[in-house]
Amino acid sequence: MLKIFYPWEYAPSVFVIDYGKIFAKGYRAVIFDIDMTLVPHGYDATPEVEKLFETVHATGLKTILLTNNDEERVKSFIKNIDTEYVCDAEKPNRDGYLKALEILHVSKDKAIYIGDQIFTDIYGANKVGIANILVKYVTAHEEKNIGIRRNLENIILKFYARSRLYRNRLGDIYLTEGAIV
Repeated sequence: MLKIFYPWEYAPSVFVIDYGKIFAKGYRAVIFDIDMTLVPHGYDATPEVEKLFETVHATGLKTILLTNNDEERVKSFIKNIDTEYVCDAEKPNRDGYLKALEILHVSKDKAIYIGDQIFTDIYGANKVGIANILVKYVTAHEEKNIGIRRNLENIILKFYARSRLYRNRLGDIYLTEGAIV
């Protein structure tokens, strides 16, 4: 019953993933969430995030942002990043994920979704059948309250940690020598 909420992988951050290995496994696109996946909520892209997108593109992977944010927020975020986007996605609704695949011209088995929330990002990707990676959420130093939803996610992650069947479904996808940036 809980497996619909289980990520395919759980990584400490987007910066420890080896996108070359993702490409070598046959994936051709990465769908990213923005807030708390790439940067703290409401922040603009950092130089590290901009370099990350350059690195991902250099591997041959296409990228797109799939977010519940509005277009003004997304345009501010991507001012130095060359990527497509779907805003106002209403995740975990399937439509946004399907629209992202359509824009990228890839099938669901050729894309990976990366996000920080189980109940929106991972649940939505699983409903569509897209491989996914849950990353530990990024917060600003001033953010202290994680909210009830994060506490519920921690409970699900405890069950996920005990399930050998649903963990590490992508295999070796991590950098062997530190982070990208």
